[in-house]
Amino acid sequence: MRVDIGNALSAVADPGVSREELDRLDERVADAHDRISAGRADDEFGYAALNLPGKTDPAAIRDAVAPVADSQAVLTVGIGGSALGAATVSTALGAEGASAEHYVLDNVDPEHTTALLDGIDLSRTAVNVVSRSGTTAETLANFLVVREAMDRAGVDWRERTVVTTGDEGPLRALVDRHGLPVLPVPDGVPGRYAALSTVGLVPAAIQGHDVEAVLAGGREAADTLSNSLFDCPAYAYGAVAYALDQRGATVNAMLPYAERLEPFAEWFAQLWAESLGKDGQGQTPVRALGATDQHSQLQLYRAGPRDKLVTFVRARERADREIPETEVDELAYLGGTGLGELLDAEFEATEASLAAAGRPNVRIEVDSLDAAGVGRLLYGLEAACILAGELYGVDTFTQPAVEWGKRAARGLLGGGEFEEADAVARKERLVVE
Repeated sequence: MRVDIGNALSAVADPGVSREELDRLDERVADAHDRISAGRADDEFGYAALNLPGKTDPAAIRDAVAPVADSQAVLTVGIGGSALGAATVSTALGAEGASAEHYVLDNVDPEHTTALLDGIDLSRTAVNVVSRSGTTAETLANFLVVREAMDRAGVDWRERTVVTTGDEGPLRALVDRHGLPVLPVPDGVPGRYAALSTVGLVPAAIQGHDVEAVLAGGREAADTLSNSLFDCPAYAYGAVAYALDQRGATVNAMLPYAERLEPFAEWFAQLWAESLGKDGQGQTPVRALGATDQHSQLQLYRAGPRDKLVTFVRARERADREIPETEVDELAYLGGTGLGELLDAEFEATEASLAAAGRPNVRIEVDSLDAAGVGRLLYGLEAACILAGELYGVDTFTQPAVEWGKRAARGLLGGGEFEEADAVARKERLVVE
């Protein structure tokens, strides 16, 4: 992974960061790196995520999914980090060589769930259920619905299900009662940091992707961590994003230029928001996709409030498809070029457009979206986020605001006595019809 922060410098952008300010910030980066290194050495909660590429056992994953290796579809049932990591890895690796389509149930919208279950052959579907706690209401509800649908279709769901969960909770009770194949969630790792583990790699393994190479890419990225932002791409990004936020760029628009990275932008949004949004601090992530959102959001990024950092992400190498010649003279410039060439031109032009308007942006590149490249990219952004959390001084690995909402919802459904549920009845209303 390489990171170009030139368009975030104050000589180019407003808000921007001067080289002198980066030099001063680098002293704090060195201290943060020492803290991160100590946390990794002791496998402390959260910091242990940066050890996953060396600790995740791909052989155990392959053994667990072997009974469903004949699947034509993989259905991941999870939510948040228990679904986004898997969707990101699977989609980023691409359809080429994949033996099964990957679908995700990460919401409890009844229409969507029904349409999805009606549209796939459940007899050839592997069900991948993921919940760290084993108590997540949305995941358990969807799994019960999927299980019933398979029963009605005459499919033995026990033979088509793989579970990733902890040692306790109702999901674990179902595993034990029915003898389901089960993989452990990594100890001391929040779900949003668990993409390079059993939590994120099971669908890719069922599809036949090289999960060993994904982990190898993560290990390569781990080797680049150092005590200076000028020597470490991940820290360069995390430090500059933090510095720009302090100077008014409170929004971070993640703009990958590849359809295969669209779920990656969603994964990044959770990683950045849930990790850093604490104590009145944090940079708001926005999801976008190049070149599509040049025609919807770029107007705001270039001419709206100066409160945004735009993060470009792309692979330098990819397959291309030639654009045919045409009899229309006005389109002659397209004929004989490639769709990839056009996408690259859009990328370069949009980056230059923002720089010309003095809008800060950062470029993140990987050589390609092969398995190792995907591992490097995910690890790099996780390390960047952890570094940013150290600079903000927040507890990067908790999510108390999310837990409040979970307790309120459970109380409303009669799942226990939770004072948070009482807040719903006390809601102030001003309804206009």
